[in-house]
Amino acid sequence: MNSVLRICTRRMFVQGRTLLLAAAFTLLATAGANAGENAGQAPTSMHHQGHGETAESTKEHVHVHPQPPAATDVGLDEHLGASIPLDITFRDETGRSINLRDLVTVPTIIAPVYYKCPNVCSFLQGGLARALPEVKLEPGKDFRVLSVSFDETETPELAHRSKAIYMDAMRQKFPAGAWNFLTGDPQNIRKLLDAAGYRFQRQGEDFLHPVVIFVVTSDGRIVRYLHGTSVLPMDLTLALVEASEGRIGPTIRRVAQFCFSYDAENRRYVFNLFRVSATVILLTAGAFLAFLIRGGRKNPDRPR
Repeated sequence: MNSVLRICTRRMFVQGRTLLLAAAFTLLATAGANAGENAGQAPTSMHHQGHGETAESTKEHVHVHPQPPAATDVGLDEHLGASIPLDITFRDETGRSINLRDLVTVPTIIAPVYYKCPNVCSFLQGGLARALPEVKLEPGKDFRVLSVSFDETETPELAHRSKAIYMDAMRQKFPAGAWNFLTGDPQNIRKLLDAAGYRFQRQGEDFLHPVVIFVVTSDGRIVRYLHGTSVLPMDLTLALVEASEGRIGPTIRRVAQFCFSYDAENRRYVFNLFRVSATVILLTAGAFLAFLIRGGRKNPDRPR
């Protein structure tokens, strides 16, 4: 059983053992009032449509001349459980040609971006730079990160400059060797992103594209997509744990969201005492009632 399940189970047991019956109705009433609370932020997906666009103002569009492509040409079809091709080659930020199989040897976060993007791609990688040092796993050993440019005209020199920006932003709190910045030819770029269901399109010097990262296992199977530019360390940790265990689907995330609520003001998850306590009480009361019913049926001397 993974660490998230152990934490929930341990705390649920402690709450069930120590809560008094007199407090049960108060907790149930409070839990009912809080039942509608959202356990975490709903993921959002954005399409980058040109300079001047931000995550908060995605409706602004300064490119007035080019006509946007059809909606079916840009977007994301989540391919959970699908495998990305590991036999394709990219160039890393040093210009070295490297096979994807030599990079995806542990659970891996893959961020499709282009390095000349002045807004949402920068926000996405900046969000990763803020979250990665707080992930409670060992970079390089337990996981790694790949930024992959889908602009075939971009060079390793540009990838190197982009990497330097985010390494400086993390202030040496994340090993440089655990985050590679890749460029490649159009055929290999398309093979990778088509396998992930990621559809983008060039529009002049810019691109229309989804804003999302995805997490794969050490053998290249996709287990999780994370949308938007703000990435939380707990979301990354859960996705990487799922990848390390080969889990595909929302099982661990749903358990965590039940036990923990997101505190938007402090940007962290907190243990949801009322929800878990109420659940323990309801389960205990149900088990006790079932015991009484079964015990009464087995007693032949009960009054009629």
